[in-house]
Amino acid sequence: MREIQLRSAKENLSQVVDEAVSGDPVVITRHGKPEVVVVSWEEWNRVSKAVPGFGWLLAHPPAEIEDIPERRSRRPRQSPEL
Repeated sequence: MREIQLRSAKENLSQVVDEAVSGDPVVITRHGKPEVVVVSWEEWNRVSKAVPGFGWLLAHPPAEIEDIPERRSRRPRQSPEL
């Protein structure tokens, strides 16, 4: 994965796009800090569909409510009176 400065990416956008389409993502930096990654449309579709979104997980929880243990009290246990 190649890193390129934002200014250079602006000047060579066609080359950056060609690299991404050929399967080589390009990291664009600003002031030496990675800011974005340019990837192909196919790669974006593959990656974005691999992990479900938060809304989907809320609507389709991976566990049944019965599988979740009951919450235990945080109060310290008292020793029995003898």
